[in-house]
Amino acid sequence: MDIPRILRRAWIPGLWLLLWQGAALLVGEELLLPAPLPVLGRMLALLGEGDFWLTCGHSLGRILLGFLLGVLLGGLLAVLSARFPLVGAFFSPAMAAVKATPVASFVILVLVWLRGENLSVFISFLMVLPLVWQNVSQGIAGADRQLLEMAQVYRLSPRSILRAVYLPAVLPHLLSALRVGFGFAWKAGIAGEVLAIAPGSIGRRLHDAKTGLEMVDLFAWTGFIILLSVLLERGMMAFLARRFPGKERD
Repeated sequence: MDIPRILRRAWIPGLWLLLWQGAALLVGEELLLPAPLPVLGRMLALLGEGDFWLTCGHSLGRILLGFLLGVLLGGLLAVLSARFPLVGAFFSPAMAAVKATPVASFVILVLVWLRGENLSVFISFLMVLPLVWQNVSQGIAGADRQLLEMAQVYRLSPRSILRAVYLPAVLPHLLSALRVGFGFAWKAGIAGEVLAIAPGSIGRRLHDAKTGLEMVDLFAWTGFIILLSVLLERGMMAFLARRFPGKERD
């Protein structure tokens, strides 16, 4: 075990914890800014509660569902847009509008049609859809034209052309979209749960903590949101790196 390396990595989080502790001492009021130790203690206590795992599972399941739907439909629309330019021209304004509209506006509009517990699925889907569509479209457009001409000369099958020409061009763009899109989906999904007060969700727990002025709980759940985001993103990217080594763009 490389102890110096671990220490080098630990000193920056430790410095931030010290700054947090100093700020809490200066404020001197837990209702405004709780200290790190009570928050960490509350996080450990939450780990022992059965409702905690159910709540995280519900939020994670809904957001992942929206994420996967956005990836699948975004990729499909990108392929159709490349094959039929009129399709790309038709969807381009809608994708631009989705990217430009704040999450809160979507939440308020969608609440008219969907129940609160389903809102995070749709919001996560909307955050990922235009990102995947744009990146995959760029990958398809960037496919090597000389290789395509060579494939036609040798009369390769469509499946062989897809595997040999299009997949190497698209994969770096898709992997980049997955990495960025997951972060967007997670944050937007939680924000949607807060605004919709979705039952059995992390967003509902944040809303209840804020309403009850339980600042330690609010900071504890925020800490778990950050930890889950980091762990899930790293897990996903580690899996993709093993599955497609050397394909992710810098």
